[in-house]
Parts: sequence; structure tokens; C-alpha cells
Amino acid sequence: MVASPGPTSPPKGDVEQRLRARLAALPSAVVALSGGVDSSVLAALAALELGSRALAVTGVSPSLSTSELTAIEGFCKERGLAHVAVDTRELERPGYVENSPDRCYHCKTELFTVLARVARDRGVGPVIEGTNADDLSGHRPGRRAAAELGVLSPLVEVGATKADVRAIARRLGLSNAERPSSPCLSSRIAYGISVTPERLERVGRAEAALKARGFPELRVRLHGDIARIEVPRRDLVRVSEQADAIVAELRALGFVWVTLDLAGLRSGSLLEVLRDPSGQG
Repeated sequence: MVASPGPTSPPKGDVEQRLRARLAALPSAVVALSGGVDSSVLAALAALELGSRALAVTGVSPSLSTSELTAIEGFCKERGLAHVAVDTRELERPGYVENSPDRCYHCKTELFTVLARVARDRGVGPVIEGTNADDLSGHRPGRRAAAELGVLSPLVEVGATKADVRAIARRLGLSNAERPSSPCLSSRIAYGISVTPERLERVGRAEAALKARGFPELRVRLHGDIARIEVPRRDLVRVSEQADAIVAELRALGFVWVTLDLAGLRSGSLLEVLRDPSGQG
């Protein structure tokens, strides 16, 4: 393994120190590495505390874009992390394909089941994942899957917030310390519309096209034939200035209507229709 850059020592008693102590107390660990900053911090610290007894594992399926997997592999190579990619088959689970509001439960059940198998086959474990303390609020059906399958959440255990995680990532010198959150592609498909490989690919290609135009923070939400683009409000004007080209690109991918959401980028926007079914609140 390539030696990881040496991090600065954390102040005594801070969140990082508590997290390091929690990880050091594990016999070994399989880290669910999605590529976000939370799981990246967890993987990096697990490797520092457990050495060869830590293994980062990424579930690969149509819901993970090729660019995301490439970034994960690059991150692990850069940090010298032991890493394997394993196939997951959430698209064979009816509860996932049906795409109800508990879709994430079925996705995480598949992921954690596969990771538990990796842990058993390699004689390491437990499986740990990167939910942070801020994630405990809101709609999080994946937490139920973690609880049912005995998956640990060390960031939650030590009370690490998203701000804490980013601060640790900066101290560790992680290249993705400031990376915006980017949930899996299935989170872009409106509830009630079935998740299919074709729809996942369409969303992934649409977002790649917009990122190539200089919009690193965005979502393309799929509502049937409608693409609903979410970007931070500061970027609304820039998107509208490129409207003709963007519409042409997304129509070429199979969308009939291309819309820009004036409310801007926000987490969980697909849940808004569930909070107010009438659409009038």
C-alpha cells in the first residue's frame, strides 16, 4: 500500500479523536464507500487506525455513474486504501424498482447484504457506513436497513455533524473535502415512476452534460418525459443563458420537456409532493 499523507494531530477530545478511538476499538472493518465526503473520511480514518484490517467496498450498479466509480477508484489509489468494487442487484428487488418513498430501504438492504457477505468471506467486519449526525433528521429509510443488518454508523455514534466531517477531511487533506453531496442516480427519479437502467443512464448522461457546461452542483429530476433541472439559485441565470443548447442536449437523450426549477437546488425535493399532495401548500 502507498503511504497516506500524515494528518495533523487533532485537538484532544475533539470529534476526530473520538472517531479515531471508536474505529481503533474495532477488530477490523468493511467500510461502505460511496465516494461522498462522509464515507471517504470514514474510510481514510479506518485505514489509519486499522491498517490492513480495514477494507473499503463500493457497490456497483446502474445507479452509480461511471464517473463516480472512477472518482472513487482514484481517491482510493491516492490515499493508498485497500478497496474492492462489488456488484449489487437492487434492480432485481421489486421494492426498489417500484420506487415508493421507501426505495432507499430496499437499496441499502441489498448493499449491506452484499457487504456483509464480503465481510464474512474475508473474515473482517463489522460493516460500517457514513451516516452523520445531521442525517438523523428527515426521511432516511436506509437507516432501518442498517439497523436490521447490524451495520454500524460511527459518525453518528460520536456525534459528528457534516461540518465536523468536512473539517476532518480538510485536516486529512482529502481531495474531496469540499465535494457537494451527490446521492445515487435513483434519487433523481420521481416516486411512482419505476427505476430502470435506461432511466438511470438518461439522468446520468443529462447531469454529465450540464457538469461539462460548468455546473458542478445540480440535479436532473426525471418526471416521466420531463427533466426538471435544479441548480443553486446563483446559477439560475447562467443556466437560462444556455437554455437553447441545454434543451437540445437533453431532448437528444429522450426528454420531451426541459424545465428549470426556480426554487433552486435542495435535498429531498421529490418528497415535497408527499408533504402536500394537493400541490397548493
